[in-house]
Amino acid sequence: MNTRMRRTAVAVAAGAMAVSLAACGSAKEAGDKTKESGAGKGDAIKVGLLLPENQTARYEKFDKPLIEKKVAELTGGKGQVVYANAKQDATTQNSQVDTMITNKVDVLIVDAVDSKAIAGSVKKAKDAGIPVVSYDRLAEGPIDAYTSFDNEEVGKVQGKALLEALGDKAKDGQIVMMNGSVTDPNAKLFKSGAHSVLDGKVNIGKEYDTVEWKPENANTNMAAALSALGKDKVIGVYSANDGMAGGIITALKAAGLSTLPPVTGQDAELAGVQRIVAGEQFMSVYKPYAPEAEAAAKMAVALAKGEKLEGVTTSTVDSPTTKGVPSVLIPVVSLTKNNIKDTVVKDGVYKVDEICTDKYAAACATVGLK
Repeated sequence: MNTRMRRTAVAVAAGAMAVSLAACGSAKEAGDKTKESGAGKGDAIKVGLLLPENQTARYEKFDKPLIEKKVAELTGGKGQVVYANAKQDATTQNSQVDTMITNKVDVLIVDAVDSKAIAGSVKKAKDAGIPVVSYDRLAEGPIDAYTSFDNEEVGKVQGKALLEALGDKAKDGQIVMMNGSVTDPNAKLFKSGAHSVLDGKVNIGKEYDTVEWKPENANTNMAAALSALGKDKVIGVYSANDGMAGGIITALKAAGLSTLPPVTGQDAELAGVQRIVAGEQFMSVYKPYAPEAEAAAKMAVALAKGEKLEGVTTSTVDSPTTKGVPSVLIPVVSLTKNNIKDTVVKDGVYKVDEICTDKYAAACATVGLK
């Protein structure tokens, strides 16, 4: 009997992808037909990879090569990864999805610039028979799978670290909260997690949602906060990531502060790790990119071949538009000067020589990095 694979956007059971077989439909159903993903291709699949921006070092340095490596490993070197970066432009990313559809990729891995704006493009891909793996940020639309970190836990880890740094002086002044971009659903979760820890235990003097996560915007916001609150009244800064922490610390130095207040971060960027070594930044959140990238690659290869996700995913999440999305959530680590060697160095993210340049050699010796 002539059959074709058709995926649905209904809720799915944990750890499995709902896939059904249906006979050829009527003309009314013709626009909803999907191709039989991976049929006859074996390992020779084409994976579309769309990442959101290149200002944060992680995407080009870690995510892209790690996903490419795992796809190659899972397909015996026959799988192809077609890559594009949206450079923080949602319209560009939607066009990139269109291009991927035209190029007939077998599956898409998408880290959305804007989780809402991508929904229409996700549906276009699905209508073309291309399953979509939402990567790092939970995209709206009929996605088939999702992998990221426990993003509310990220905010909690940051908040707890800031409280630890402040100690019994937590209410002796005011903190500034520098959240991420409102277009990023993860930023909302980081913010929620941080507030769940900090509310009632510190005085929040100023709080910002930072446009496009840009360090220069965080720098401008921090300068405004110092002007409004008084530089001697700011005892700590919640920064949602390392890039913004860099802009914040520049503003703190420009204000003439002799002793910097504790500043949080995220992503364990090299510059952030070096600031931690130097005592300028209190902590970062280390997110092991390898397991996240490997999970995305495993899901993408399975979906491209028309296979179920049993044994690949470990939980489910609900997006605003799709319930019960099969998912893998990766745990995170609070990175301070005390565990750099046991985290980013041990995992091969950075070599000691990369961190401990001449500028940081003395500080590295102090924290035991040799």
